[in-house]
Formats: sequence, structure tokens, C-alpha cells
Amino acid sequence: MLLLKCPYCGAKAEETEFSGGGEAHLSRQKSGSTDAGFAAYMFERRNPKGVILERWHHAYGCGKWFHAARSAVTLEVFGTYSVQALAPPKDIIAKIRARLPEWEEKK
Repeated sequence: MLLLKCPYCGAKAEETEFSGGGEAHLSRQKSGSTDAGFAAYMFERRNPKGVILERWHHAYGCGKWFHAARSAVTLEVFGTYSVQALAPPKDIIAKIRARLPEWEEKK
């Protein structure tokens, strides 16, 4: 079971209080994009064995969306941060690298 902390209201709870929203930091397709480009945006997601960055919704709390960095292997949560952030904060990256020195953030 995942334990997540909402970065907005500070509530720390089991994942059943939240709902997952898929991969974080995706760029929407612009008008005029190709069908293949739009299909890739809609359906193709990375599924790494390791650190993943995800969107979460605090469904039974403040109702806000946020991002979480966690391990898909161990389910360890490295931290949560604002959905407006374009990348994980430096303190979360430091936590990830402390546990997984070989990890590199995918752009």
C-alpha cells in the first residue's frame, strides 16, 4: 500500500484516499498535429522498472491534483510536489539519487 502526502493540505494517507491520474509531465499535442502524434500522446506511456513520476488526485480530501515520485519496483514514495512544477524539486531528486545513484531523469 502506498502512503502519499498531499503537498497542498498536508494530509498523509493511504492511496485509497487518492486516485491515480497516470504519467506526469506530458506535453499536450498542439492543433495541427498528426494522427500518429495524437495517438502517441493519448495511448503510449513509459512504463519503466524503476522511478516513475505520476499525477495523483486527492479525491477524499482537498480535491487538488499533485505529482508524486515513486519506485514501481518497491513502491517507495520519494516525495510529492505541486502539479504546476515542470520537473521534480531538487530535494526529491536528491532522495531518489541517494537510493538509486544510477537514476537519470527522463526528458
